[in-house]
Amino acid sequence: MAIVVYGAGGIGCYVGGRLAAGGAAVVFVGRQRVADELGAHGLRLTDYLGADLRVAAEDVRYETSPAAAAEADLVLVTVKSAATESAAAELAEVLKPGAIVVSFQNGVRNGELLRERLKDQVVLTGMVPFNVLNRGGGVFHQGTEGALDVQRHPGLAPYVDAFARAGLPLKQHDDILPVQWAKLLLNLNNPINALSDLPLRDELSQRAFRRCLAAAQAETLALLDAKGIKPAQLLPIPMNRFPMILRLPDFLFRRLAGKMLAIDPLARTSMWEDLEADRRTEVDYLNGEVVRLAESLGRTAPVNSKLTQLIHEAESTRRSWSGPDLLRELQR
Repeated sequence: MAIVVYGAGGIGCYVGGRLAAGGAAVVFVGRQRVADELGAHGLRLTDYLGADLRVAAEDVRYETSPAAAAEADLVLVTVKSAATESAAAELAEVLKPGAIVVSFQNGVRNGELLRERLKDQVVLTGMVPFNVLNRGGGVFHQGTEGALDVQRHPGLAPYVDAFARAGLPLKQHDDILPVQWAKLLLNLNNPINALSDLPLRDELSQRAFRRCLAAAQAETLALLDAKGIKPAQLLPIPMNRFPMILRLPDFLFRRLAGKMLAIDPLARTSMWEDLEADRRTEVDYLNGEVVRLAESLGRTAPVNSKLTQLIHEAESTRRSWSGPDLLRELQR
């Protein structure tokens, strides 16, 4: 069973690396910069539970041409959301009929975009619920918990054991959309974390930053309710209670939601990492998705719209915000 990770950056290298460390045959496809890094250092996969796995450089097959996906039986698409359409066009040229393609990307529309172009393949929507930090030198670190969520399909049966051996069990769902929106609600913190320039644990320890997230989530939950979408429950706390919990004073928050702060001190969001590397962020596919949802209902989403604007400004002129300053900006 040939597994190809298409768009192997942080998430792709981590998931594919864990699969390879567990004995699966994995081909990575991505940028020359990453190919050079892994060619020099190999892969090292660590996590918040203490896992420390390695794949030697000579055992990493990293290609830069879409043609490397030609014999794939399973393709894990991990490109940034803005690159989904181009990735779909490239894969349409090389994939064999019947190949299974799983979108492990942020946002809620990438599976549909891939499905429109890949008519002869089986396209499934998936979700990676945890954060991965690229520490450089081929080291990729999982800083938060979570299994891999994916749309249920019998074609995944041959791969279930490989993912389990990798320590990344597949959690299959009949309806993946509520799961995607639940993850997006959590990812609304990505721009707040990026603007704070703090590790996730430090940011979420501060009530002002949590109130920013609560405002973005409450706005989104109201829109989802109007649309008739009920987000799945990914954590012990129901999603519709998150804003209330986030607004609590620090001492009460620590008492009632201490598990939310049980985050690896290294954990940061991919949006922070993108800003650090002067890359385009995915904010249009996270908070921007909320803005599009509001427009479809004839409404507005001022909090998420402002966060989208601030991240676009940060893409060209970086600024670190304090919690109180960011909260005042969102309350205008």
